[in-house]
Amino acid sequence: MNDRVLAPDTGRMLEETTAAVQAAGRVLLDRFSPALRVTDARSLLAAIEANDTTSLAVLRPALERVRPEARWDDDEEGRGSLGPGEWWVADAAEGNVNHIHGANGWGVTATLVRDALPVLTVVHLPVSGETYTAVAGEGAFRNGERLAVSAKTELRAALVGTGQGMPGEEPAIRRRMSASLDAMLDRALLVSAGVPATLQILPVAAGHADAFWQYGQIRSGLVAGALLVREAGGAVLDLDGSPWTLAGEGFVASAPGLAAEVVDVLSAIR
Repeated sequence: MNDRVLAPDTGRMLEETTAAVQAAGRVLLDRFSPALRVTDARSLLAAIEANDTTSLAVLRPALERVRPEARWDDDEEGRGSLGPGEWWVADAAEGNVNHIHGANGWGVTATLVRDALPVLTVVHLPVSGETYTAVAGEGAFRNGERLAVSAKTELRAALVGTGQGMPGEEPAIRRRMSASLDAMLDRALLVSAGVPATLQILPVAAGHADAFWQYGQIRSGLVAGALLVREAGGAVLDLDGSPWTLAGEGFVASAPGLAAEVVDVLSAIR
């Protein structure tokens, strides 16, 4: 299905999407300095908006030229499934909060979603110069080198992590997040938590970490990582072990040999 939709111009689409994402990344890099700081909520929100507006002015028109028929997902914190057809799900300043505090851990993402499934993605990290790409059925790559997930099969030897869906998550999700950290600390070798989600999922796709989970969903933070992990040979699941969809309650990306044990830990948390 994906081949039929994207062929025969998949290579052109990926090249042009990559160029668009990297161009937006250069705009953000020009605005970045390790000396950046914000002092209060007002300056924080203003800096976030300025980055989003500046980067999006470059990214959106370029992506709309790549795939004019695709609709645009305007809700950066959107949850749930999208309508049928093709959509661009992008984050013009993924990890914006890190950028405005002068820290690494930010980038630009763009994912083409068709009928609720990601089929093409580009993630660019301007500080490190890394660009991650994937097309459904064609593998996942970092700067042109093929990625493969971890071969681990024991959770007690695994590096796992989770992410905060968004500031002000509802209390029920926060309680499950806290409980899941405690449960994983009992079972895994090393447990971490951080934002943004995409940058926590990339190491799973590259085999540098072994699993990532998140309660609650924000489309723009998960679709790119979902395709990259899947194309790198990993498992992408809902919290009950079923195949992940945008309509699910949560998200698990894992080395295949760990997926059942990770889901076993998380599915017991209510």
